Amino acid sequence: MAIRRRLTTSIRNFLLIFSCILATYFVYWKSSQLLKGQPFLADRKPLRLDSAEGRCSRKNVLLIISDDLRPQLECFQGPDYPTPSTPQRMYTPNLDRLAERSLVLKRAYAQIGSCGPSRTSFLTSRRPDTTKVWDLKTYWRWSGGNFTTLPQYFKQHGYRTAGVGKVFHPEKSSNFDDPVSWTEPYYHPPNMPHWSYVFTVGVSWKAVSRREREEMPLEDEQTANETLMTLRRLAPDALSCERPFFLAAGFHKPHLPFVFPEEFLDHYRIAEVEPPSNQYIPRDMPTIAWQDFPELRRFVDMKKLKHRGSMNETYPKKVTKTLRMAYYAAVSYIDSLVGDVLFEIDELGLADSTVVAFIGDHGFHLGENAQWTKHTNFEQGVHTPIMLHVPKVTESRIDSRSLSELLDVYPTLVEAAGLPPMPKCPRNSSGIEVCTEGVSLLPLIRDPGLELREAAFSQHRRLGLQMGYTMRTDRYRYTEWVHYLRTWNANEKWDYGIHWDSPRGVELYDHRMDPEENVNRANDPKYSTVRRTLSDKLHEYFDSTIYDVKGGESPSGLREDT
Repeated sequence: MAIRRRLTTSIRNFLLIFSCILATYFVYWKSSQLLKGQPFLADRKPLRLDSAEGRCSRKNVLLIISDDLRPQLECFQGPDYPTPSTPQRMYTPNLDRLAERSLVLKRAYAQIGSCGPSRTSFLTSRRPDTTKVWDLKTYWRWSGGNFTTLPQYFKQHGYRTAGVGKVFHPEKSSNFDDPVSWTEPYYHPPNMPHWSYVFTVGVSWKAVSRREREEMPLEDEQTANETLMTLRRLAPDALSCERPFFLAAGFHKPHLPFVFPEEFLDHYRIAEVEPPSNQYIPRDMPTIAWQDFPELRRFVDMKKLKHRGSMNETYPKKVTKTLRMAYYAAVSYIDSLVGDVLFEIDELGLADSTVVAFIGDHGFHLGENAQWTKHTNFEQGVHTPIMLHVPKVTESRIDSRSLSELLDVYPTLVEAAGLPPMPKCPRNSSGIEVCTEGVSLLPLIRDPGLELREAAFSQHRRLGLQMGYTMRTDRYRYTEWVHYLRTWNANEKWDYGIHWDSPRGVELYDHRMDPEENVNRANDPKYSTVRRTLSDKLHEYFDSTIYDVKGGESPSGLREDT
């Protein structure tokens, strides 16, 4: 009997300990599922962005940035859709729902088709020639001026400001995420180095299994989960009107390598993915307009194809279709994470007091004109999405084809939140901390057809100091590739100028006849008058934003950036 009692007691104790361990594990498992971004899209009810009468005088701001996202979304269907001759819809239900309650800028353009310089530009609302940032290494406060950034402006007006993921370009080009811009500790997903290892493993894309993600969640999952936790932390003060917030969430995808959870391939069939119809360079394109996309060719799986990046050299059809499908799946993955964030805004009761902006940082080529990635002045390289939801104002979708720029995001969010408007920048604004070279987009809510500007302007650098300046009007894209001058002055600073007289190349595309930019008409006699008119406008605009040097030889003090 004594033995039986001891055995019974031992079994009871074992079961008690086992149940405690099991309960602890269950709590840990549930928490880990939340931190890994579960449940996914299929388990989530539809997004609501209902607005009630707001009590707070100043609105919160949620800025969501997607890296390398072209405007190939449902709401962009029509003449402004990428490659209209071979349209391919991507599965983006959350962004589609956001668009139904937003101002959708169908013709928005980045000021440069490169991540770091573009982000510096729209986060300071100054053009690259003002920030003096054209690469991934230069910090604008040291090169251009002590310019107040978008989050810093909100911080100066009493907001809590938080950054998650890729907002500024990281490391040197932002002095490590521009610490002065934030009130909260900046967050980078800790697993990014692991998934960056894909570069050395050598794959340009990867569909990640659930088991792999349980062991090592993807960096954008971590970014989304940190955004959710930050919202929960900031919500009480915002809801009580004690202190509003500015939260910027930057997702790394669909930037190369195209890495995403494998289930997002279920939305696509390789047989239904079409290559672009124009896998060739534009007729009469100047050589300087071409870039040989090393960003893609450096992957080991792409190197095996022995593609040299030469003009009119194309990948095999199956490779092109596969890369496009992988890009689409990466976009669908980001869409699901955006849905998680927007759903949390709704669940926390913040929908009636939070402005939501969704943007890309520039465009992206997927084989059009035989080009891949970005770093061009073509339409595909600089055309980017902008969507803006303002509670109680954009209660239904508002489409606008008015030409707009990423520069406009800063003054638009300032006005939408109820902060003091920003002054316009003068010609030389290097000593002015707060001003904008953009315009507020809010008037387009009342009048979507309003012409805010005659043209949108972009640029890109080639071979050190060769600069391509481009403008997009309602009908035309016009580009001049010129020598960009830089001289060391007596004040131990650089003077800059544009050598317009001897262009390395000129491009003119008629979007009414040629929306995919397949024929350069710069040397077509029928367009001579148009070319002169556009050239004058291009020179006039950039001459008003930078000191111009015309004629003469390059000065001996010239030094190229690397």
